[in-house]
Amino acid sequence: MPLSEIKVLKDKRTPEFVDERFERQIEIIEEKIKDWVRARQLLLTLKKAIHSALRVDEKAITVQFLPEEPIILGELNDYSRGMDDYDALFTFFHAMREKHPDLDLNYPAWAVFSAERIKRGDWIWPDRYYFYNPDGQDKRPAALYAIGYTRGGYGQSDELYKRLIDYIDKNNFEICGDVYEEYPLNEVCIIDDKNYLMRVMIAVREKTGSIKK
Repeated sequence: MPLSEIKVLKDKRTPEFVDERFERQIEIIEEKIKDWVRARQLLLTLKKAIHSALRVDEKAITVQFLPEEPIILGELNDYSRGMDDYDALFTFFHAMREKHPDLDLNYPAWAVFSAERIKRGDWIWPDRYYFYNPDGQDKRPAALYAIGYTRGGYGQSDELYKRLIDYIDKNNFEICGDVYEEYPLNEVCIIDDKNYLMRVMIAVREKTGSIKK
């Protein structure tokens, strides 16, 4: 309590008055606890993203089974009225603020592309954006993913997608689900905005009836 309130409490104390002041103070403390829990969740999410990329082989492409992860998924982006990806990102944050008023919007927003888009070589503007969030009701599915990395600024993904698709084709896999694009090492921990680390994860499965070479 501020000293001014303590003085009022001291000078005017009665059981009823003190009970009312204590109840108000409990409400203040509970709100602070919520703020600290939200801050802790955010920091743990950012820390997890950094740790996930510290010891990776940035040149290699791997196929790994990844478990389900909770996310908060935005609506489909609408590019029909002259909007670009930045307009869509702004719309995503605005919609998140409206739909989840208690959500900390400092979570990084990553991109989702449909399998159909990637198969036809269209990976410029994402279909949706999403947050990793421990309270998310949506899910990044548990699946087998072809995973690759590249360094660069936001949107400099062309070479990585081509490498991934070439790897998938040559190793008898096929794309079977959504594609997740994220920057685990970004402006949070990298000074040079041309040296961020991008990760792309493409849901794949082995081609039926094929023999891997």
